[in-house]
Amino acid sequence: MYAIQNIPRSQFVPIRNLSYHVRLWGQPQPGQTPLVLLHGWMDVGASFQFVVDALAQDHFIIAPDWRGFGLTDSNGADSFWYPDYLADLDALLDHFSPDSPVNLVGHSMGANIAMLYAGIRPVRVRRLVNLEGFGLPATQPEQATERFTQWLDQLKAPHATQLKSYPSLDAVAARLIKNNPRLSPDKAQWLASHWSVEATPGHWQILAEAAHKLTNPQLYRVDEVACVHRQITAPTLMVEAEDDGIALFWKGKFTLAEHRERLQAVPDIRVQVLPDCGHMLHHDQPQAVAALIEAFCK
Repeated sequence: MYAIQNIPRSQFVPIRNLSYHVRLWGQPQPGQTPLVLLHGWMDVGASFQFVVDALAQDHFIIAPDWRGFGLTDSNGADSFWYPDYLADLDALLDHFSPDSPVNLVGHSMGANIAMLYAGIRPVRVRRLVNLEGFGLPATQPEQATERFTQWLDQLKAPHATQLKSYPSLDAVAARLIKNNPRLSPDKAQWLASHWSVEATPGHWQILAEAAHKLTNPQLYRVDEVACVHRQITAPTLMVEAEDDGIALFWKGKFTLAEHRERLQAVPDIRVQVLPDCGHMLHHDQPQAVAALIEAFCK
């Protein structure tokens, strides 16, 4: 199993009536900007361990598990909404860095949340790093009825979105490698131990609520997102993997060219393409990702 270099500590913080699990590395230092790491969909804050181990400098690092992921509960929520993630992040920053801005790094879903937050609360973000956070395909008003119908039907049949269980930790690690063939076995084994839990003997369950897989009835309005992105004042770094994950996942519904066009709304942005990696670039190239973050946030 992968041997970590920087040992984190866990803290549970009361955030909006939830017990929010936060993974912390280092200690706050006068004059030092905290580094906040936001994980993606179906992931956990521990996912950044390899990048943390590759950082050359000491940092105070804050990596929450989003509501309904990892060790953060959801109080039995049967649906999850983006505005809640924004409010959760706002409250977390009130707790950990109430008087100074942070360097904000997000991966995938976490990066999309970070981009919105940086436009809504620009004074709270000093530097912004987007790791493979591409947004979603544009939606049209005529899709609303079908989306609401799907959501209502899924709420009545929660078994349809139950998460698969696994017979062993090795099986969970194998699943992670299947999702990302570049992931080495030692890292997969370590991640599996934080990505899942043995709920009952011989049944390992992913640490995520099945409700995250429900259809979102809220439409994704590109023009609204662009208006928020125009309010970002922090210098922004967009890090894309060399592998075109948009083409692989969306299969023509959304393209890299569309994503690049949307980025033009961000006032101060540079794009960096990282070679030899896929969507989970913080697992594939942690040293390179760490170097980019430190150089950009110095």
